[in-house]
Amino acid sequence: MKTVRHTDKNYAAKLRALSADTSLFDGEIEQRTKSILHEVFVRGDDAVLEFTEKFDGARLTAGQLAVTQAEFFNASIAADESLRAAVAEAEANIAGFARKSLRKGWSAKNSHGASVGEKFDPFMRVGVYIPGGTAPLVSTALMTITLAKVAGCREIVVTTPCGKDGAINAAILFAARAAGATEIYRVGGAQAVAAMAYGTKTISRVQKIFGPGNAYVSMAKRLLVGRVAIDLLAGPSDLLVLADDTAKPKFVASDMLAQAEHGSGHERVWLVTTSGKILQSVEKEIDRQLPRCSRRDLIRRVLERNVWLIQVAGLAEAVALANQIAPEHCEVITRDARKVSGGIITAGAIFLGNWSPTVLGDYIAGPSHVLPTDGAGASFAGLTVDQFQRRTSVVEYNRASLKKALKGVNKFAELEGLDAHGKSAEIRLK
Repeated sequence: MKTVRHTDKNYAAKLRALSADTSLFDGEIEQRTKSILHEVFVRGDDAVLEFTEKFDGARLTAGQLAVTQAEFFNASIAADESLRAAVAEAEANIAGFARKSLRKGWSAKNSHGASVGEKFDPFMRVGVYIPGGTAPLVSTALMTITLAKVAGCREIVVTTPCGKDGAINAAILFAARAAGATEIYRVGGAQAVAAMAYGTKTISRVQKIFGPGNAYVSMAKRLLVGRVAIDLLAGPSDLLVLADDTAKPKFVASDMLAQAEHGSGHERVWLVTTSGKILQSVEKEIDRQLPRCSRRDLIRRVLERNVWLIQVAGLAEAVALANQIAPEHCEVITRDARKVSGGIITAGAIFLGNWSPTVLGDYIAGPSHVLPTDGAGASFAGLTVDQFQRRTSVVEYNRASLKKALKGVNKFAELEGLDAHGKSAEIRLK
């Protein structure tokens, strides 16, 4: 862990460096990802199968990429009552939150008396990436597919990594099917994103890709913008805890360890506090709790590389630093936390007080846990159901309203030297 205090001589320089290192613009990751994308574009299924064997250790044929009905049935049989209850509880909260965010069509009269408005239609075919590997994210299936279903998407295509035996985690299959997935393929990594974006003989292309992933998945999404729409850049997780002396060090330390356990090594965690005592107590708590974590070796790698304990001079400085970093998750554990959080405008999600750990947002609170990472929160918001909707403007004039608009139309056509534009309106009134 790295400790930074506002009394340090090079304090400002250290703060500038906090958000400089990001996997979104790592040159080596970009070049490797470009190579994968090119191979899938040129060779389709053959490249997908080759990369699946290389990265996941599974030797498959194209006919084995799609999950079968028998596998769905077996996953359903294997789901015990506790899993079913957890999935149902989370799905109900996620769907309820999503329905509140759905955008609805509207129309109104403009100054010419014409009807103008918007309509919102679901994307017909969407792709959802569900991370697997050492931490199969069952919750991500619900946090993405449920939104697509609420939006009305007809075809919901899921890709997720398989094990060396070609099998997909049964809980992911159950959750994905329960949430509304219509197709599932045992493909992970940048090659899965490429297959959904370009289309292959087995996996038909989609209109938009959703879901978090590792650094290579996020890089693939960034590089494919324009070929396909994407939701946001959601890669390795990060957390910033903004705390004053009312924070409970035991709680803060446990949240920081939880965020560091994902396992990629690119996760990032910051404690920003006005209290030197809290900083020291949290550091001791991390050392005390770490040995009891089953993924402690993975956590240690993040603690060594990407965890900062920062003491600032005051809350205003803490808020400014949070906005600079633009964290995926931001816990505000201070007096009047809601008021303090009002100044934070770049976080993916905000959790208020000692009793709102990030894990609630990860699993069951309602808002999607697919959030911008690596500072992308400065430009992107978290995943919402309206991102599964396509907006179209609608304009309807009659003869009377067109006549009112003609003078303005002709002036703009004259200014821009586009006389055919003006004539296309005039001809209707002659």
